[in-house]
Formats: sequence, C-alpha cells, structure tokens
Amino acid sequence: MVTILRYLLGAGAGVGALWLRSYLHPFLGERNPYHTVWLAVVFSAWYCGVGPAIITTIIGAAGVWYWFLPPAYSFFGKDHTEISGIIGFVIFSGIVIVFGQLTRRSIARRQKAEDELRDIQEELEQRVRERTAALETRTAEVVEKATLLDLANDAIFIKTKAPKDSITYWNQGAERLYGWTAREAMGHSPAELLRTAYPIPMQEIEKHEVWEGELTHSTRDGRRIVVASRWTTLRNKHGDPIGWMEINTDVTDRKRAEKAARSLSVRILTLQDDEHRRIARALHDSLGQYLAALKMQLGLLSTPNTNHDQLIVEASDIVDRCLAETRTVSHLLHPPLLDEAGFGSAARWFVEGFAERSGIVVNLDLPPTLRRLPGEIEIALFRALQEALTNVHRHTSTTKVDIRLGFLPNQIRLEIQDYGQGIPPDLLRHLGETVGKTGIGLAGMRERVRELGGSLNIHSDSQGTRLTIVLPLANSAQSAPIEEPEPKQIPAA
Repeated sequence: MVTILRYLLGAGAGVGALWLRSYLHPFLGERNPYHTVWLAVVFSAWYCGVGPAIITTIIGAAGVWYWFLPPAYSFFGKDHTEISGIIGFVIFSGIVIVFGQLTRRSIARRQKAEDELRDIQEELEQRVRERTAALETRTAEVVEKATLLDLANDAIFIKTKAPKDSITYWNQGAERLYGWTAREAMGHSPAELLRTAYPIPMQEIEKHEVWEGELTHSTRDGRRIVVASRWTTLRNKHGDPIGWMEINTDVTDRKRAEKAARSLSVRILTLQDDEHRRIARALHDSLGQYLAALKMQLGLLSTPNTNHDQLIVEASDIVDRCLAETRTVSHLLHPPLLDEAGFGSAARWFVEGFAERSGIVVNLDLPPTLRRLPGEIEIALFRALQEALTNVHRHTSTTKVDIRLGFLPNQIRLEIQDYGQGIPPDLLRHLGETVGKTGIGLAGMRERVRELGGSLNIHSDSQGTRLTIVLPLANSAQSAPIEEPEPKQIPAA
C-alpha cells in the first residue's frame, strides 16, 4: 500500500510539474521547458524512491516532448537539438535519482544505526535503572534531607579521606553558620578551616560508626561557637571507610542560657536560704515570745476558785504544743545548730527528728573530729540530707537508711543509702534533667552541688538507692582522712 502511494505520488508530481509549466508557458514561452519538471524529479527522488522518480522522469520527459518542444502537441518532427536536450534531461534526471537514492540509503542506514543505538541505549538505561534503583531512592532521600537542612540553621558537610580530610560537600546551612561559601570551603580540611577543638582525639571519633558530642568551632569572622555534632561514617561498596558526614547544630546560645540558668538557680537557692533564716528568726523571736506571754497569762488565770480550770489547763497545753511546733518549723526552715555548731550537730538533730516522725531506722556515721566547714558547703550538705530523707519517706518502703560522711584528698563525700524498691530505669535516666521531671528539691540540690564544683550521682537497683555527693574542699587540712567510728544507730520511735 505504501509503495503504491509512493508511485502515485511520483506520477502526480510529474503531472503537476507539467501543469505548472503549462500555466507558466505564457511567461516562459518555449525556453527552459524542464524547470518545473526538475523540481518534480528532485522531489520524487528524495521522498518517493527510485521507481516513483523514474515514473516522474518519464512523465515529465514525455510531457515536455509532446507539449512544449516545437512542434507542440506532436511526438514527431522534433529538431535534433531538442532530442539532445531531452536525452540530457533524462541523463541528469538519472544522476539526480542515483544521488537521491544514495542519500535515501544513507539516511536509512543512519536511521537504522540510530534506532539500533537507541535500542542499545534504552537497554543499557534499563539495566542501569534496575541496578541503581536503591541508590536513586537513597539519593532522593539525601537530596530531600539536604534541602530541608538548607532551610534550617543546621550545617551539614562531608569530608573524604582522599585528599586528606578535604571537604567535598558544604550545604547552605554551613554557609549561614560559618560564613564561608561552598566554593571557599571545598577542598579544605574542616579541622583547619574551623579550628576545631575536640573533646577527645579526632582519631578516636573517626573510629566510631556514629559519634555524637559537642565541638568548638571558629566562624569566618573569628567568633568561637559550640555545636552539637553528629558524625556518620561513609563507606564504599567494599565496606571501607571513605569519609564522614558531619551535621552540626549551633548550641552556643543554649549553653550560655544554661550557664545563666544555673547561676540564677544558685542565686535563688541562696535567697531562699536567707529567707528561711529570716522566717526562722521571726518565728522564734516574735510568735514564740507572744505564745510564751499567753502561756503566762493563762497560768495566772488558772486559779482553783474558778470554773474554767479545765479550760485553762487545756489552753495551756495547746500553747505548749504551739511553742513546740513553732520551734520545729523554725528549725526545719533553718536549724540554728547549722550556724552555731555546724553540719554535724544539725545533721544529728534532723536525723533524730526524722527517725522519730517516720519510724525509719537511720544509721548516721560522722567523723568524730568533724570541724566547721565553709558555710556554703555546710548548707549544701544539710539541704541534700533534708531532700534525700524526705524523698526516702515519700517514695520508698525502706525501714532503714545508712548515712555516711567521709573525707577524701581535698574533697568531702556524703553518701545516703536506702533499701527500698529502687527507682525505675526510665525515671533514673531523667533525674536531674528538668525541674518538671525530678522536682524542685532534687534539681536544686544538683545545681547547688554543681555550682560548688562538685558532683551528684544516683545509683539505684532492686536492692535500693544510693545518693552520693562529692564536694571539693579548699582547705586541704580538713580533707585529711579521718578514722571514723562505728555508725551511730538512731532507732525509730
């Protein structure tokens, strides 16, 4: 069907060329009768093929010979020059057809080669797509994450081992955080560019598959910043490490805020201690005196000749209780013994009262030659003792508590051990992190100890909980080891 259409198209081209020549005959006359036919032959040779082009040539030559070469409308009586012209037309038409066919074949071969190459390329692309599907998915995820990181303030960069520790990727977050553009950072060692201060040797960090910690970096303008850094080792298909991806978050402001919060917490605790002292003094000096005067007045009124003797006796008893309660509250807020006799006396008084009120047996072990300690250390130890015993009474089912105070070189150590059910692991991990999770008491204790340069540790299991506080002592003479006696047992009432 296609071949027939090509032949019809070739014949139509020859007829159309003759019709066009007849239309132009008034303008061209008998000169150049082959112009339009040449166009038809070239068209057929180019688009239709050899056979249709030959048909076009035959129709064109016959039409020109019959209609346009004198004598017109006759196949006979033509001049020999016209014969040579028609022969030349046929020969050149043949050349055109040959060149057209060669061109068509060349185009066909090129098209075939392109089709084959396209088929091979598609097959290779399909294989590549199949083999790299996982890689493309991972790459898309990395690109997506990198795009998100570009929108955040986090810095992400990749350094490779060869050339040695050189940066090969630097995202927009890194540009914003550090100030260097990707072009400026590429090829540099991050340790040299950022003047990194490591908490441990970098070789130790690079041994980990994944490492997290805090680093100190320098920005382009010379500022030193603290970043929360996360390192991930990158490996080739053989499993050999080829580099590391580092994601850094600026925590400089947070660290400053934490330091300020710790200072503020200690300041609040100091003010709290001052307020306790003031309230204790007020209760003792004012309310206590008023209640004592009231007791004296009630004593004068309790005469045998009145009907109010029993009432007055009861009132006197109530006043006695008020006085006792006032003294108890005063001492709990800030025991005078802490200021007057030091931590040892205050601890013994508080432990005795705790054992009496709670029914828990307390073993208090203090050095016999315990001297006065710096005021802030005595307050820290006493508040820790208060908070720890309060927590023991509230949250454990223990019947016994061991308290031991001892000295290490240039340090003092307080250890409080109960024998309850222990602290759940999830809660133990969060102890001391926030006030909301641990309560103001324990958080305040931790901040107070930290401000004094000490440490607070909690160890807990199914056998009980042990709280250990270690504080530094400036006075090395006080920190000399002291032989301690057997613990003093304070029984429950």
